[in-house]
Amino acid sequence: MVVVPAAVRRALAEHARRELPNEACGLVLFQGDTAVEYVPGRNAAPSPYRFQLELDPLAWADLNDSELDQAVFHSHVSSAPHPSRTDVQRIGLWAGRPYLIYSVRLDELAAWTIDGSSATRIPLTTV
Repeated sequence: MVVVPAAVRRALAEHARRELPNEACGLVLFQGDTAVEYVPGRNAAPSPYRFQLELDPLAWADLNDSELDQAVFHSHVSSAPHPSRTDVQRIGLWAGRPYLIYSVRLDELAAWTIDGSSATRIPLTTV
């Protein structure tokens, strides 16, 4: 189960809309199962179909020193919030960790874990 407070969900959605027509990306910080903060990133490969997460290296180092868990977030411009083939193929170091996708067109947020070639939906609730 992943719990996303309304303020964090709103920050994700607003960032996704600002980045249109391209995908937005960033990190969601978790304390246990609850999202506590969204850290917007920059899509270093701007595209409506893929993303390449970029954060300030010093900010990322500070995040790695915290006790909060990190989850990747990105948006889908027009498709459902389901991992694409590209998402699955490029999961890398984020395999097995929460992976959040927001569909701008559907105004829908979903959470997943991706391991190998399979994606498993994680129940998500907004409070």
